[in-house]
Amino acid sequence: MQVRDLTKMAMCVALCCVTAYIAFPLPFTPGYVTALTFAMSLSAYLLPPRQTFMVILIYIVMGAVGLPVFANGEGLSRLVGPVGGFYFAWLPAYALLSLAKGSPPSLKRYALMNILIAMPITYAGGLASMMIVLDVGLWQAMTMAVLPYIFGDVLKATVAAVLGVKLQKILEGR
Repeated sequence: MQVRDLTKMAMCVALCCVTAYIAFPLPFTPGYVTALTFAMSLSAYLLPPRQTFMVILIYIVMGAVGLPVFANGEGLSRLVGPVGGFYFAWLPAYALLSLAKGSPPSLKRYALMNILIAMPITYAGGLASMMIVLDVGLWQAMTMAVLPYIFGDVLKATVAAVLGVKLQKILEGR
């Protein structure tokens, strides 16, 4: 990897760490609404799949070893708790988004691929962990892990796509 690639990756990891703290809890779920998925979407739009995967993996490992990078400053307990499935689902979700983003940069394609690929994979991970850890049924898990987040995630995917297209064009020198 070149210094430029490592720099972009480091910036994306830092953005993930910062946006995790732009968060608020919902009273009926252990999950938080955060700006983190915005940062991961932007990472996927700006980086190739392997680098996107590495950025998210580094972020998760940082939190697992106790650095306060997860929402609410939690560490390893966040990964093995009811929302742990979200974290592990982000690895394939955003790597696949990066793979599917295509070229040249396109607002519609970026947002659509996020909504059709990254969001469902993320929700599946969160849904599974909530069902297993909390021992709840599918409908109850859906009301805690999926339904409250759809509108905000579509909005974050769209805003990230707008910014991602602009930044990608700048980085490509267009």
